[in-house]
Amino acid sequence: MENIDWKYLFTSVDGRINRQLWWIGVGVLFVVWLVSGIIFGNEGLIPLTMGILILLAGICLHIKRCHDRGKSGWWCLLLLLPVIGTIWAIVDLGALEGTPGQNAYGPNPLKAHA
Repeated sequence: MENIDWKYLFTSVDGRINRQLWWIGVGVLFVVWLVSGIIFGNEGLIPLTMGILILLAGICLHIKRCHDRGKSGWWCLLLLLPVIGTIWAIVDLGALEGTPGQNAYGPNPLKAHA
């Protein structure tokens, strides 16, 4: 975990990430969401700002994972569908392997770190 580029993970939509990094990113965003809710509550400017930042970071994370699966980031719009979007994310982004080798979005992230 010491080699994770956190800035890239949460602020860029370019490239690809593997399943492990995606799950780590989802976990980090969930913990940040929980802690910010406990500290700042659910009303006001700070919780709104935190929510927007967490949403944007999640979009960047999901788009890179879609790229690893050989799909456009627009597939993330499925997350807007209640229940179906969550099931899709867990199966497609969290469980299925990425495209082997290089694809249109970049080199295989597993080979890049090996």
